[in-house]
Amino acid sequence: MAEANLREMSAATQAIHADDHLNATEDVAPPMHVSTTFRYPDEPDQLIPHADNEDIELHAAKHVYSRDTAPNSTRLEAILSTLLKRRAISYSSGLAAYHAALVLVNPKRISIGDAYHGCLGVVSLQQKLTGMKKLALDCAESELQAGDVIHIETPMNLTGEAVSIQEYADKAHRRGAYLLVDATFGPPGLQDPFQLGADLVLHSGTKYLGGHSDMLCGVLAVQRDDWCRRLREERTYLGSMMGSFEGWLGIRSLRTLELRVQRQSRNAESLVQWLQELLRQFRKDRDPSRDAMVVGSVMDRVQHASLQEKDMDWLREQMPNGYGPVFSIWMQEAESARALPSKLRLFNHAASLGGVESLIEWRKMSDPRCDMRLLRISVGVEAWEDLRDDLLQGFAAAQEEMDERFKEKDDSDSERRNRLSAEEFTREKEDRLIRRAMELEGEDGVKPIMIG
Repeated sequence: MAEANLREMSAATQAIHADDHLNATEDVAPPMHVSTTFRYPDEPDQLIPHADNEDIELHAAKHVYSRDTAPNSTRLEAILSTLLKRRAISYSSGLAAYHAALVLVNPKRISIGDAYHGCLGVVSLQQKLTGMKKLALDCAESELQAGDVIHIETPMNLTGEAVSIQEYADKAHRRGAYLLVDATFGPPGLQDPFQLGADLVLHSGTKYLGGHSDMLCGVLAVQRDDWCRRLREERTYLGSMMGSFEGWLGIRSLRTLELRVQRQSRNAESLVQWLQELLRQFRKDRDPSRDAMVVGSVMDRVQHASLQEKDMDWLREQMPNGYGPVFSIWMQEAESARALPSKLRLFNHAASLGGVESLIEWRKMSDPRCDMRLLRISVGVEAWEDLRDDLLQGFAAAQEEMDERFKEKDDSDSERRNRLSAEEFTREKEDRLIRRAMELEGEDGVKPIMIG
């Protein structure tokens, strides 16, 4: 199939056929290649030294050693390049891809906010090696210079809220800087960062591109062909080539990408709107429903891009097919947040996101910066009504436990009040409140573990 014709087709069709030109056998399903080294051509006239091969496509197709290129990852990159609409390079993990981006651009300054803590760890390493300076995401435009990088996540890790790609692209380009977009939470089918001015687009392919919680992968797509050549060369020396098995799994996964992420996004939006409506009833209605009483008594708020009503003018254009499958909820009590995952039957309590199964994580487990009341939810492809019912029974169980804690605390306070003077009892109560506030701010000294 001609490449020009393929570009005119839908993303769903591209995901199935973008690698057809690489078919070398009669297999309908692409075979898995495990060899680490490949024979040179038998004909002397066909022996082109590796260093003399400047054609990107030919270079990728003529395999020599799997640390450089391999059949499965090359096929995966062909599909990704079509879906992302720019040259895409695969890596062993999302952080490996991010490291490669910083090595490529080698900025003197990077403007970055409260991003994924794994990326912040890579930034710290780059600072140690090159002296790169870290600027706030909302830094003055005058602080940026040519060749610097603005790094944004959209939708953002944890909350699932979005920021304007166009706004940050304009800011970067007015100063000759580059915009790097971590689009992990908004994969192809939901948004196209390049259309809005991104220079580099990063994906942790482990998440939605993989989609089955069974492969590690990173992807970096770039505007410029010369960057693509350099990335291929530097990947060899960084040693961050993905494995052949992961490449094969990635091909399988991309076939259903659009089906998965758009359903997951619709599921998430349905759950978010349901929760938001119950919170509204609980706070404003004279006679809220039983479900609203259950949810409102234990949950404080929900965050998701679909709730950014004041931003819809640009957000509808940026994410025309859905606002993402991840959202966050805040419980009223840290104890309830810690306990809720154990009350659920359909949501696995685990880190990461993007798989076909729904996950929930008490985020304090893997990110020490997080408020202890925060839970991140990654919605899968199950029927959203079943997920709704599971959450509701989980909230009810959490409410019962919270009521029991309050009852035990009241009984304990009554006993102590009888034994202590009023001044001693008041001082003890104030000390408890101070300790609780410190817990909620996360001042527990827990070291981060680099989990997505």
